[in-house]
Amino acid sequence: MTGAGDGFLAVDSGGSGLRVMVGSLAGGARAGRESREPVRTGERGIDPGHFMERLAPLVRASIAEAGVSVPATAVVGAAGLATLGDALRAELPSALGREFGVRTVALVADAVTAYAGALGARPGAVVAAGTGLIAIGTDLKRWRRADGWGHLLGDCGGGAWIGRAGLEAALRAHDGRQGGSARLLACAEEMFGSARELPGRVYPRTDRPAVLASFAPRVAESAEHDPVAAGILRTAAAHMADSAAAVCPSDGEPRVALTGGLFQLGDALLVPLERELAERLPQARRVTAEGDPLHGAVRIATDLATGSLTLPGDGAMLHVVSTRSEPEWGSRRRNR
Repeated sequence: MTGAGDGFLAVDSGGSGLRVMVGSLAGGARAGRESREPVRTGERGIDPGHFMERLAPLVRASIAEAGVSVPATAVVGAAGLATLGDALRAELPSALGREFGVRTVALVADAVTAYAGALGARPGAVVAAGTGLIAIGTDLKRWRRADGWGHLLGDCGGGAWIGRAGLEAALRAHDGRQGGSARLLACAEEMFGSARELPGRVYPRTDRPAVLASFAPRVAESAEHDPVAAGILRTAAAHMADSAAAVCPSDGEPRVALTGGLFQLGDALLVPLERELAERLPQARRVTAEGDPLHGAVRIATDLATGSLTLPGDGAMLHVVSTRSEPEWGSRRRNR
C-alpha cells in the first residue's frame, strides 16, 4: 500500500455505464474497472444512491489492485450533470468521503472530461459525438457549450439524429414521396422488419435514442452509392461545425478536436466535416484528440490534487467541493 491520502479516483459515467480509474500521484500502478449498467435517473435527476451502489464495488476492487489506500482526490465526470445533477452535487461528495476517505471531489460534466481528455488545459473547442452530440469550448476563463439538448430537441448531427434522418428517408421511399431512399428502405426493413411496423418498434422503446443511432452506420455504409444518405451526412457535418463555431474562442490559435464513437463512421462523415470546420473556423488548428473522457477525468484529478488545475470552474460544469468525513472503508479494511 502507498501512504494514505496520496491517491486519486477518476470516474466516467455515461449512457453505457461506469468506468473507474485509481492511482497514486507518485506514479506506479494504476487500476480500473468497468460496469455496463448505467446509473439511473429519476424525479431527482441522477440518482446518487444508485450511483454509489454501482460505483463502490468498482472502486474497492481498483484500490486493492493499485495498492492505493485512500484516494484523497476524486473527479466524477457524469453525463447529464449540468441539467440533472442537483441531487448528485448535494449528496455524492459526502458519500465518497464517508465510504473512501476522499477529501476533495470535483463533479464534472462529461463534456468537460471529454474536453480535458482531448485537449488538456488549452483553449479551443471539442465536438463530442456518439448517440448524442455536444460541443464545448473554453478560453480558459469560462466554458461555452452548444447543443447537447437530447434527441427530441437537439443533438443535431449526432448518431440518433443521423439514424432518424435515415429512417425518415426510408419511409419517404416507402410512401413514394420525394427525398426518399430505396437503399435506406431496404436497410431499415433488414434491421427492423416491415416499414409499416417501424413506428411500433421505435416509439415505445425507453432506449429510443440508442435504437435510432443503431441505424447511423447503415446510413454511412450507403453514402458512397446513395445521394440521399450522403446528403444526410453532409447535413450532420454542417450541424457539428455550427456547434463547434458557436463555442470556439475567436482569439489566438485555438485547437479543435473530435471525440466519440460516432467518428468511427469514417470518411463519409469526416470528409465533409473537415471541409465545414476549415470554412467556419479558419483561425483554429485541427488536432487529434489525445484521450477519451476517462483520460480527461484522470487529468483533472491529478491537476486538482497537485494544485495545478487551470480549467475554469463552473457551478454546473466543473464544481469542486471539500469533504471532512473519516475514511470509513479504509478503517473497515484495516480492521479485517
